[in-house]
Amino acid sequence: MISDVQYISDIDNSKGVDIDMAKMKVRFAPSPTGPFHIGGARSALFNWLLARKEGGTFLLRIEDTDLARSTRESEENIKAALKWLGMDWDEGIDVGGDNGPYRQTERLDIYKEVTQRLLDEGKAYRCYCSEEELEAERQAQLDRGETPKYNGHCSHLTDEQIAAYDKEGRKHTIRLRVPLNQTFAFDDMVRGHVSFESNGVGDFVIVKSDGIPVYNYAVVIDDHTMGITHVIRAEEHLSNTPRQIAIYNALGWDVPTFGHISLILGKDYKKMSKRHGATSVDQYRQLGYLPDAIDNFLALLGWAPEGEQELFTKDELIQNFSMDRVAKNPAVFDIDKLNWINFNYMKNLSDEALYELCLPHLQEAGYASATPDETEKAKLIMLCVCLKDHISFGAQIKEEAKLIFDDTFAFDETHAEDIKAVLAEESCPTVLKAFREAIADLEDITPDVVKATIKGIMKETKLKGKFVFMPIRIATTGQMHGPDLNYIITLFGKEKTLARLDETISQMAV
Repeated sequence: MISDVQYISDIDNSKGVDIDMAKMKVRFAPSPTGPFHIGGARSALFNWLLARKEGGTFLLRIEDTDLARSTRESEENIKAALKWLGMDWDEGIDVGGDNGPYRQTERLDIYKEVTQRLLDEGKAYRCYCSEEELEAERQAQLDRGETPKYNGHCSHLTDEQIAAYDKEGRKHTIRLRVPLNQTFAFDDMVRGHVSFESNGVGDFVIVKSDGIPVYNYAVVIDDHTMGITHVIRAEEHLSNTPRQIAIYNALGWDVPTFGHISLILGKDYKKMSKRHGATSVDQYRQLGYLPDAIDNFLALLGWAPEGEQELFTKDELIQNFSMDRVAKNPAVFDIDKLNWINFNYMKNLSDEALYELCLPHLQEAGYASATPDETEKAKLIMLCVCLKDHISFGAQIKEEAKLIFDDTFAFDETHAEDIKAVLAEESCPTVLKAFREAIADLEDITPDVVKATIKGIMKETKLKGKFVFMPIRIATTGQMHGPDLNYIITLFGKEKTLARLDETISQMAV
């Protein structure tokens, strides 16, 4: 672990760090080692928004040097999630460009060439220390109360010593020679001025014994050779920055502008994990969230727009986004806030789009056939519209649709006393019998017909609305509150509606 980090935590970040936007080029460089995490999507979004606002370039590359865990399946998942969220990229994997290849495992010759240069210039060296030797030294340093770092055992090997180790068949890594008594300092777009002391870094491995570069080394070479000017990434990479600056300095390359955005925490202020709910972008897609709503929500995780506005179109996010309004403090993932945002986006969907969003979940519940015909589709669209104000994302319709498709009938026990009081009203039997007779005489039931029927009963009985609506709702749904009754009765159909009315009337007669 690197020590001696210093922040100017009270820096006036409202003015931001001076940034040359004219040549801006940002990147998103995920490791394809599993489902695309929502935190990664937030990092990608911040880069994408800034590039789009400043007319810069957004590049996508794949960091797959973790050979044991990286998979093409995960890579495809990441690309599909970015496309679903509407984040297109100007250069990189699939779309190409002048700075490829865009997978690290296809860039090994580039890394090898740079490594040889560092070796030739004496800025890096071969380390033959075994894992056991390194662990023993690490433990000894801990026992002495020291911060563990490499002790430089192999930093000045002679040619004869190197030849002897090679003859023994010892494997070696490559370490960067880190200068002593220097300060690695930079102005972070989010955190202000940050500095690390080089003495706390130590000579670190840049190439593993299998010839594969470590993350900190490959990312520097990639960012430089691809012309990246601004690196916006998660706070957890902050501790990597001094090592990367050491590599930039050794190679004589310009250091990009860094911006480390806060972690995403659950509502318990612990790091976001499965215990807080869905963590991958694909899970939210499968649950029936809308991509623009996810983007809107993610943008507000750490970024504070001016004013009170919380719902933004994609164009509004691009227009308003700026790094100088990105907070240092951790962002809290509030699922209720996400549901509220998604609910508002769903309200603006067309009936057809709402149907398409909900259909897979209705099919999963067995409420819709694999290929609905026009008659079934019309009924399902009515169902979706009817339940629209009662769901925050597509998958919730499965629970709400039970009201329509579940043939079991019972009164809501949580409001048992209130229901009993409504059914005990003197006018209730008259209302229910009148409604039953009216429904029985209908040949075609539609929301408009049901509405007119109920109005007719109100006029005939001279009763106020709630004395008509409430008994009918309870007698047909068993509930005191719910979706539009006109649509519910239509979706029930004549036979089911009459059966429930008869059951309720018979219970009242006992």
